[in-house]
This record gives sequence, C-alpha cells and structure tokens, in this order.
Amino acid sequence: MSSDHGHHDPGPNNTVFRNGLSVAFIDFDFAAPGGILEDVGYMAWTWCVSSKPERGSVELQAAQLRVLADAYGLARQDRQGPVAAMIQRQSQNIAFWSERIDAFEGPPTNAAEIQERVDGSRREMDFTKAHSELFLEAIGV
Repeated sequence: MSSDHGHHDPGPNNTVFRNGLSVAFIDFDFAAPGGILEDVGYMAWTWCVSSKPERGSVELQAAQLRVLADAYGLARQDRQGPVAAMIQRQSQNIAFWSERIDAFEGPPTNAAEIQERVDGSRREMDFTKAHSELFLEAIGV
C-alpha cells in the first residue's frame, strides 16, 4: 500500500478538534512524497502507543493500534508495517534531535530540552520494541 504524498507529522499536536472530535490536520511543513505506512506508523506512535502510564495498559494500546490499522484498511500483508514504521520513526526522531543538541534552528530550545526529546524518543522506541509482538498480534499479523 502506498500513497503519493504524506503529512509526515500527523500527531495530536497537529490536529484540529471540535467538540472533542478530530476534524482536520494542520501544519504541513514536512509534507512530501511518501508511503501511507510512514504516516500510519507515526500516528500509531503518537496516538496509540506510549510508555507513559497515563496512556493506559499495553493491551489497551494494542487494541487502539488495531482500530487504527482497521480504519486505514491495511491489507494483511501491510499489517506488519505500522510497528516497523513506529520504530523507524522513533529512531529518526532520536537522530533528528541528537543532531540539534548544540545547534537547533528554531524557537529557543535549550540543550536540556532537546536531550529530553532524545531520551523520550529512546524510551518510546524501547517500549515499542519490548511490546512489538503484542502489537503485531493485535493488528492481525
């Protein structure tokens, strides 16, 4: 499954909500050609899967991942993709922020804040890897 273009940042922070429902994505700075699994993987990470206790049990997160995969109509052969794409994106996030610890070109962000983004992405990647079998089982792999 592929697509001509992707948002590449379809997280809750780039979503418009009305009456508690998401109605639109905004902030297309990173929009570019890409496959659907890139966006589905990022959505899986930012909407469904997190090491943060307030995000619910791993089983609940796995069920949410199933809803996302079903909503996108992922074919059986594409069902392994979201978990691999989450890990890939988390790895890219670690690299992106690691390169910017000493020279971030954007709003004022100190090195400690950037290091926390690196550490947070690493925690998320470790969590995703540790539970990847449950996530894959939940989405029908």
